Amino acid sequence: MNNSIKTNNQPGIPNLALLIPMLSAIVAITPLAIDMYLPAMAALASTFDTGITLVQQSLSIYLAGYSLGMLCFGPLADRYGRRRMVIIGLAGFMLISFALAFVQTIETFLALRFLQAFIGAAATVVVPGYIRELYGNNTAKGMSYVSLMMMLAPLIAPSIGSLILQLGDWHLIFFILAFYAFILLFFVGLKLKLPSDTDTTQRSKKSFLGAYAAVLTKPGVKLNIASGVLTAFAFFCYLTASPFVYMEVFGLDQSLFAILFSTNVGALMLANVVNSRIVGRYGSRRMLRASSIVGTFAAIGLLSVNLLELNYVFTVLMLLPLMASLGIMSVNADSIVLMQFQQETGTASAVIGTLRFGCGALAGPLLALFYNGTAVPFAGLMLSAIILVGVCQFFCKRELT
Repeated sequence: MNNSIKTNNQPGIPNLALLIPMLSAIVAITPLAIDMYLPAMAALASTFDTGITLVQQSLSIYLAGYSLGMLCFGPLADRYGRRRMVIIGLAGFMLISFALAFVQTIETFLALRFLQAFIGAAATVVVPGYIRELYGNNTAKGMSYVSLMMMLAPLIAPSIGSLILQLGDWHLIFFILAFYAFILLFFVGLKLKLPSDTDTTQRSKKSFLGAYAAVLTKPGVKLNIASGVLTAFAFFCYLTASPFVYMEVFGLDQSLFAILFSTNVGALMLANVVNSRIVGRYGSRRMLRASSIVGTFAAIGLLSVNLLELNYVFTVLMLLPLMASLGIMSVNADSIVLMQFQQETGTASAVIGTLRFGCGALAGPLLALFYNGTAVPFAGLMLSAIILVGVCQFFCKRELT
């Protein structure tokens, strides 16, 4: 029986039509907090009388705070309950966002951005665990829905930030982030009440380090975590290199770049929709392996058309199936890992998230290391990552047989 339907009919379970958008909106606080203030960087530098490069450091500081927050709050959610972490995370995010609107110095701004990310991670790290509880064996289906929001938020956040700046100054961005968290906190208080929030028997009894040991020593888990991390690395390569590839290598203008960038991400989002429809029939392992094969051929094509120095249209045509494959690979790799745990889903999510951000951060330095003025290094790194995913899945299959 379909677990999502089964769960949705249990007493006390909110309707999925309400719960999934709520969980997606919680996850979206991270990309919104990262991307909404990008158009305001010059204004921030002017306000604080500092260079824009120092303001840009707040991005790295935010990611560092978010990664550390996941590592801290993941095991705590497993031990003390997910709902408590969501409330702590949203309340803290709301208060710090409000405080950010009043800062007077760049040092205070950077410190509060770190704290905003750190406490906000308490709310987002529990979402995969809730999806696991709601969808059971169909976890990949639920993860596909949440991933759609994760991809949509970065696309619209800069535009929202620009619109806000037309209505006011940069302070308004943080007021709106605080209000967004307040609205979520209100709905969470009313509607987020699942069995695991009151049933303490479902919670982990392991220590902080014991929870991480349980996740990292589980047979077959490490290779699937590695698959998800490598997929994230390939995606970060695209995010990092695409402006250079489209505008510098191929000489396209900003408007056409924005269209092509959105088209590529749209392919990734469409793949998640498709995955949500068919993963229940074929299973996450089969979907992951099939998408790895498609992704490998698409990445070989991407490398080939750039080695041959063909028109940018061929690069776009190769990126469409490649990005779609990355979308399917990502959610299914995560789902396979989460399915291995009943009580340590928060810890598993923390491991996945931290490694993804850490590995994704390597994309920029590696692209710079292999820079030669063409798109070949970008294509080569993406191909290498996807081939390594295939290697991981090959050894996973051997472990299972």
